[in-house]
Amino acid sequence: MQIKKNLLTGIFFILMSTSYAQNLGSVKGTVSDEAGFPSPGIVIKVKNTSIGTHTDNDGKYIIDKLTSGKHILIFSGIGYTTQEKSINVVAGQSATQNLKLVSVANEMETVHVHGRTKAEEVNRQAYNVTAIDATKLYNTTLDIAGALDRVSGVRMRESGGVGSNFSLSINGFSGNRIRYFIDGIPMDNFGSSFQINNIPINLAERVEVYKGVVPMWLGSDALGGAINIVTAQRAGQYIDASYSFGSFNTHRTVINGGATLKNGLTFQLNAFQNYSDNSYRVKVEASDINTGAYAPAAYLNRFHDNYHNETLIANVGLVNKSFADKLLIGVTLGKNYKEIQTAARMVAVYGAFHTTGNIIMPSLKYSKTNLVKGLSLTLNANYNLGNEKRIDTVNGRFDWYGNFKPIGTNGENSRSLYNYKNNNGLVTATANYELNERHSLALSNALSLFNRKGFDELKPLNTTEEPPKRTNKNVLGLGYSYNIQNKFSATVFGKYIYQNIITTNTGINQPPIEKTGYGTALTYYFNRNFQVKGSYELANRMPEANDIFGDLVNQEGNPNLKPEKSDNFNVGFTYDFALNSNNKFSINASGIYRYAKDFIYTRLNQNQSKYVPDNRDGVRTYGGDAEIRYSYKNWLTAGLTGTYQFLQNMQKVEDGYTGVSPLYLDQMPNIPYLFGNADVSVSIKNVGKKNNSLNLGTNVLYVHEFYLYWPSLGEEKYNIPQQLAVDLNAVYSIQNGRYNIGLEAKNITDALLYDNFSLQKPSRAFYLNIRYFFNKKP
Repeated sequence: MQIKKNLLTGIFFILMSTSYAQNLGSVKGTVSDEAGFPSPGIVIKVKNTSIGTHTDNDGKYIIDKLTSGKHILIFSGIGYTTQEKSINVVAGQSATQNLKLVSVANEMETVHVHGRTKAEEVNRQAYNVTAIDATKLYNTTLDIAGALDRVSGVRMRESGGVGSNFSLSINGFSGNRIRYFIDGIPMDNFGSSFQINNIPINLAERVEVYKGVVPMWLGSDALGGAINIVTAQRAGQYIDASYSFGSFNTHRTVINGGATLKNGLTFQLNAFQNYSDNSYRVKVEASDINTGAYAPAAYLNRFHDNYHNETLIANVGLVNKSFADKLLIGVTLGKNYKEIQTAARMVAVYGAFHTTGNIIMPSLKYSKTNLVKGLSLTLNANYNLGNEKRIDTVNGRFDWYGNFKPIGTNGENSRSLYNYKNNNGLVTATANYELNERHSLALSNALSLFNRKGFDELKPLNTTEEPPKRTNKNVLGLGYSYNIQNKFSATVFGKYIYQNIITTNTGINQPPIEKTGYGTALTYYFNRNFQVKGSYELANRMPEANDIFGDLVNQEGNPNLKPEKSDNFNVGFTYDFALNSNNKFSINASGIYRYAKDFIYTRLNQNQSKYVPDNRDGVRTYGGDAEIRYSYKNWLTAGLTGTYQFLQNMQKVEDGYTGVSPLYLDQMPNIPYLFGNADVSVSIKNVGKKNNSLNLGTNVLYVHEFYLYWPSLGEEKYNIPQQLAVDLNAVYSIQNGRYNIGLEAKNITDALLYDNFSLQKPSRAFYLNIRYFFNKKP
């Protein structure tokens, strides 16, 4: 009888639970700002209950297990008016409640309190991070790299004009210490057709610059920092198209478009092209190859530097479904053509050497918030099937005048017609579990594969049995976060990195490399306007494929390169204040300290024709950067940034010297240590007609002179001179930005600008940019 009684009781409770569950429903939706952009971090609570949530990075939210009937949702966020919305929940169904926010500034006439943009919210993280609001630069001809060059602590170094090789430095750390991401997905395998110095700024909504310590959820072995390009996610149907042309026969086209239907079906298209002759004037030491006549300071145009690339990114899928917030299948297609004008230094000049490449990369993207209550999951996968080709088939030499002289049979650099595939695969997964509104756990994993296969059409016998060139790398991360909103935040994390390199003729693996790292990031808000932050990481940087195997153009490989390890410390603060309702200021500053063991740096090879990655026992870095911004009412803004960084060689023993090396404690050569940026812009409303505006601006870049070689080597201590570049711009916008016409003058003083072992950057240039933008909200 007792068993029967218990059974009946169990059945009763099951029926009661089922009945209760059947009486439950849910509500979901998307919260956007006044421009239609998704708004993350908005708090949604059910009135007179403890039930609530907040919007994710896509502005989406969901509240489960609501009893059927009428409920009132309260939406609140810093800088926005609190709104209440009534919603009727039906048992077993999911109701939808979307909301467009209203900023405090638009509702109040006499007191102007502005809410934070998404970029400003990113800057409030515990990490040493700066976010660029890309939307403010849409009417310029800037690429992602050009925008980054305006950030304190960041120096973009290019070997020439459009499409040239580049090296980004963050607080003195450069090269592969810096990792690049697009929407949190590593760009390690995107190939030469899709790099930050050929991606137009219009592709991004914002660009996040992490200096030093990198968030674990990015899933990488970045040692010096990271760049995360967050693409624009617009609601409804939209098209954003622009075209620019200007000096050196430069043409750029950008088309972004998309549509999301009521049933959740979505289409996204991004396409862009860049073309330039790069025929700008340079000052060189030139000699006539036929007569030997020598001109130590000749001003000549680059004649073999044509570059063009075309890229298309297409995605189709579903959004706002019960099983997925986003499920997209896509493909990235692209190609590029690049002529090589010089070797690692301008004393060597080429007239026929060039490269080509393409990208064919299918992709999968999936994300779901509250897969189960509190658990969010993101998955990404892609594989690059593209090809590259190195073409050096002319047996002879060119001079800077364009003259050609047949010499030998070894080509201009190294005779070859080399076809190869840098096939890369990438799979990333991130899971975030919110225990409650203050505690959360995160787990991430990133697996990357590299396999280079190639053959030389001119030397088939030498390349049919090439040794394998493969690497496999996995980065596993685990983190915990504690957060009191707008008061305190703390994160601790650990990383485990495994890398396997296969380089021998037999295909036998070298011993796998295993490294562990860990770190923390803390921030405290004294009030809404004053924040202090600090972070630390024991970081590891593994040798990349080009470090080990070379890039087959201007970089030699170094298979003996060792992983780099660094202790990275950051401290900083942000302070916003206003003298009155019209005059507002924002100040942020940070200090950094790094000590890197087996520091990977770039030097010239023996004949100074190529770069070679190499290790130094240790390098110590300290310095800081700061930015101050000022705005007057809503028509004047100005900013000033400054960066100082001192990288000091800590290696005591040097080949060729007995005892302590004279280079010990030397400043590391060929690295700018003092630079800054200043900008001023004026916005004049209702010019010519209501809703039309005129924006005028200028940007000034300063780089102090720095050493090309080691300072202690006396006669070899050449300086790269001080540089000052001044850019001007004017943009006329019609019908609240639907039609835009922009004019730009770059390097208006025609200063000699240098980078990368004294390679010169473009001279004075002028550009016209035309842009059309249309967005039909849902």
